[in-house]
Amino acid sequence: MSFHKILTLCSLFILMVPSLSAQTISSRLVDAKTKKGIPYATVQYGEHQGVITNDEGRFSFVLEAGTTLPDSIHISSMGYEKKGFALQQLQDSLVMLTPKAIELSGVYLFDKELEVDDIIEKMKERLPQNINNDPVKQRFFLRRSEFATITKVDFGFEKSTIKELDKELMDSIARSVPKNAHHYTESLGDLYKKGTDYKLAIVKAADLYDKNNVGSFEDLGKRMEAIFKKNIKPDSYLKIKSGIFSQKVQVDSILDEMDEEQAQEVKQRIKKDSTSGLLDSQRHTIKDLLAELYYREDSKLDLIEKTNRYDFKLVGYADIDGMGVYVVDFFPKRSSADFKGRLYINIEDFAVMRMDFENTDRLRNFRLLGITYREVLYKGTARFAQLPNGRYDLKFMDLTLGNYFAVDRPLKVVEKNKHVKGRRKQNELELNIDFRMSPTEKWELVVFGQDLLDEPQFANFKEDKTVRATYMPRYDPEFWRGHTIMEPNQAIREFTVED
Repeated sequence: MSFHKILTLCSLFILMVPSLSAQTISSRLVDAKTKKGIPYATVQYGEHQGVITNDEGRFSFVLEAGTTLPDSIHISSMGYEKKGFALQQLQDSLVMLTPKAIELSGVYLFDKELEVDDIIEKMKERLPQNINNDPVKQRFFLRRSEFATITKVDFGFEKSTIKELDKELMDSIARSVPKNAHHYTESLGDLYKKGTDYKLAIVKAADLYDKNNVGSFEDLGKRMEAIFKKNIKPDSYLKIKSGIFSQKVQVDSILDEMDEEQAQEVKQRIKKDSTSGLLDSQRHTIKDLLAELYYREDSKLDLIEKTNRYDFKLVGYADIDGMGVYVVDFFPKRSSADFKGRLYINIEDFAVMRMDFENTDRLRNFRLLGITYREVLYKGTARFAQLPNGRYDLKFMDLTLGNYFAVDRPLKVVEKNKHVKGRRKQNELELNIDFRMSPTEKWELVVFGQDLLDEPQFANFKEDKTVRATYMPRYDPEFWRGHTIMEPNQAIREFTVED
C-alpha cells in the first residue's frame, strides 16, 4: 500500500473518531456578495453551545478534548440564509453566507390577528413569566473598550510666585496628557446569577493599555508634591478659587508625613485592593450592564416604563432560532422620548428575543459656570435565549456610550498663613483652564452557556478574589488559546505600546 493511501486512510479514521485533544476553530464570516464581515451572527456548534461573531465577522471556539465532533456547525444572521457547515469548512479563512430579503411579510397563521398596541401590551404583561430570575450559571466573556480623544489641554498659565511652579511645568503637564488613549479589558469566567444578586468566578483576564501614560502622571505628581513641600509652610492653608467658588484646604492634612502605623494601614489597604480589585470591578461592570436591559426599572432605555411616549409600528414577521417573531419598530412621539429601534417579539409567548436601539437626542446636556457635560451616544443590541425552564435570559449584549466633557474656567490657588506677620498671602498660582475631551466606552458581553442551578448551589458558591488581570503592552494572540471568546477586532489585534 502506498504512503499516500495510508495517509488518506489515517485521515479518514481521525475524522470518524472523537477528538482526543482540544481544537480551536477560527474563521471569518462574510457576505457572499460584498465579502464584508457579518457582525454579531450566531455560530451554533452544540445544542446549548454557540458564539457570536465580532464586529468584523471573526469568530473562534474550542472543542474540548474527548467530545464528539459535531456533524455540522449552523450559522445564522438576520438578512441571510441560515446554513450548516462541515467542521473542515470553518478552517478556511472565509466562510460565506448568502444574503436574502428579510421576510418581514412572511406568512403566519393566527387565531386572531393582533394590532401592534396589543402586541406591546401582551409583551409587558408577560414579562414576569418570560424573564428568568431563577439561579443560573453563565459562562461569559466580557470586553470593555475605552477610547479617550482629548481635543484640547491648556492650563492657561497666568501667574505664579513659586519659581518651580512655572509655565514650563504647566505646559509639560499638558503635553504629557495622551491625546488618544485606548484601554481594553477582557475577562472570561462564570457568572452565578439569581435575580439581581451576582457572584463571579474569573478564569482569566487581560488588561491592555499604556503604562507609560500612568507613569508620567505619577512622576509629575511626585514633582508637584516636592515643590509644594519645599515652598509652602506647614501651618499654612490653601485657598482655592474657581469662578465664584472658593474652598479652604489645610496644608497640614496634605503634606504631613504619615506615622508608621498609618503607613502600615495604607499598605494593607493597597494589598487588599490589588487582590480584590479585578473581580469586584468586573462584577460591578456586569451589574451596571444588566441594569440597562429594557425591562429594568432604572434603565436609561425607558421603553417599558414610558411606553405611552413611543409610537410602535408592526413592520412584518421573521424567525429567530426557528421561532416566529413580530418585527416592531419604535420611535419617539414628537420629542417626548429619547430612543428609536426595533423589537423582535416571540409570536407564541410575547418574549423579546432581540432588541436594537439608539438614542435620537442627547440624553444629558449640562452646562454651568464653565463646565460642560453631554451624553451624546447610547446605542446597542441585546439578544435573549430561552432556558430549559421556559424563561429567557441574556445571551449577548453590545452597548456603546459616548460623552463630551469640557472645562473652561479660571483657577486660583493662594497660600495664606495667619501666623506670619504682615501680609498673610504667601504664594499664589493663577491658571485659566481650557480642557475638552470626548470619551467613548464600548462593552461586549457574550454568554456561551447557561446552566440552571438550585438554591443551595448558588448560596454555597464562594468567590475567589485573588485572580488578577495580566497586563499586556501589546496584543498577544496566544493569551486566549484554548478558550472560547469573542474574537478581537483589528484595533485590538494591532494594539501596541511604543517603546
